[in-house]
Amino acid sequence: MTFSPRGRPPFPAYRPAPTVFWCEQAWLPGGIASGVRIDVADGRITSVTPGSPRAGTVLEGLTLPGFANGHSHAFHRALRGRTHHERGTFWTWRERMYSLASRLDPDTYYRLARGVYAEMVLAGYTSVGEFHYLHHAPGGKPYADPNAMGAALRQAAADAGIRLTLLDTCYLAGGIGVEPDEVQRRFSDGSATAWAARGAELAEDELFRVGAAIHSVRAVPAAELSLVDSARVVHIHLSEQRAENEQCQVAYGCTPTELLYQRGVLTDRLVAVHATHLTGQDIDRLGAARARACFCPTTERDLGDGIGPARELRDAGVRLGIGSDSNAVVDAFEETRALELDDRLASEERGRFTAEELLEAGTDHTAVGWPEVGRLAEGAGADLVTVGLGSVRTAGIEPSGVVFAAAGADVRHVVVAGREVVREGAHQLIERPETVLAKEIEALWQS
Repeated sequence: MTFSPRGRPPFPAYRPAPTVFWCEQAWLPGGIASGVRIDVADGRITSVTPGSPRAGTVLEGLTLPGFANGHSHAFHRALRGRTHHERGTFWTWRERMYSLASRLDPDTYYRLARGVYAEMVLAGYTSVGEFHYLHHAPGGKPYADPNAMGAALRQAAADAGIRLTLLDTCYLAGGIGVEPDEVQRRFSDGSATAWAARGAELAEDELFRVGAAIHSVRAVPAAELSLVDSARVVHIHLSEQRAENEQCQVAYGCTPTELLYQRGVLTDRLVAVHATHLTGQDIDRLGAARARACFCPTTERDLGDGIGPARELRDAGVRLGIGSDSNAVVDAFEETRALELDDRLASEERGRFTAEELLEAGTDHTAVGWPEVGRLAEGAGADLVTVGLGSVRTAGIEPSGVVFAAAGADVRHVVVAGREVVREGAHQLIERPETVLAKEIEALWQS
């Protein structure tokens, strides 16, 4: 398969037909309502009418806005179930991850990501921000199409029916003042200027947008940080590890957050991924800037990263979101409720977030450049996720408790931009995604 993001995309433009959905119950901006008719045209909601008779496509259960996966590394999915037993740290896990990264090319990346993105839709996500730094061939040589790896992700998302924001990542160093190693060379464009020139070739369409990312303050020299600050959203791994903070303090005499502030990168377009090991001043800086923070609780647990100050950030004015990161777990409900449950562990208090606050965080598509998505209201993007209320997990619950009770397995229907992608728990565009994933992951590790 040939991937080319330039000019016309390699798949036809998506033009959904006008549709009517009738929701047994739906979580609207004003609360949960019954008998809700949702009219859709050109991928947008044109009207929302509670108390309506059945009509059109019937969605039984509770319908929510689609969830937003704010931070993904699709290729990490091939590590699931293969590293969980290992002792060590994030840094020892990273060596296994680098071994996997060295095995991928545009074709294998496409096939793996296609299954991963299908899994995301099945679990309730309707958009994903892909933190993409696997740019070049092994050794750092560009492919004939310098965006071939990004184009592979774009095609995979289109096939799986999910909105994709390619967070094209600037990754220039192997550490502060350290040249990239053999594996890291394929991540690097050599300079922020060269990174920007390559990314400028990416063309957007109805379900594909482009953002930017700074891998971390370890991977982008301070002098080049501001050169990345040009997209609608800018993401960064921020204070994920204590070692990152220590290295930044030695090199620059400040925390990573303070370095971003000094370099003018800390704005309301910044999304701080993880934001785990922050000082009080860091939290104040992020809040004053009206920045966002994307927590990835299942990965942060898996890697032993720690528990970030979610409630303190929210109280300071930081808007929260969630992501699946390494895709060790792909479940929108598990990530969303973990904001509350992990904060309970850290604070030894219950009731840290309301259900409404959790839903707001789980459905914050603005963090990945889709501000029109994330609510069931006129004019919004028509992304709907319907959860069955009769499983062993959800039977007998109050509907507002769905974020605490449901799992990805309870997702019965998913609509993305007006198109039904999941029906009765089955993906409508890719047959048996689990078979696709098993085949591609086994092939990767045998290569």
